[in-house]
Amino acid sequence: MPRSVQEILDHADELAARFERYEPAAEDERDPAVYAALRTAVVSRSDAERAIKNAVEQARSHGYSWAFIGKLIGTSGEAARQRYGHTQGV
Repeated sequence: MPRSVQEILDHADELAARFERYEPAAEDERDPAVYAALRTAVVSRSDAERAIKNAVEQARSHGYSWAFIGKLIGTSGEAARQRYGHTQGV
């Protein structure tokens, strides 16, 4: 539904007024250290997954079986193949 320029401007003024009136409550605050810790953990997980993928590719190129690889990473050989096997032509 099309709106007029005046309706858009009025809505913008109302939003600006709400923003100006807003007073954050103590419970609205978030500890940035928690965000930083979570982000660090996610980056670490990504780095670890990349390292596992590279190690699996190297193991496969040296003749290690999917069963052996799966056992080392804590899963079945078939699950390891499904997760990591699509990146190589083995």
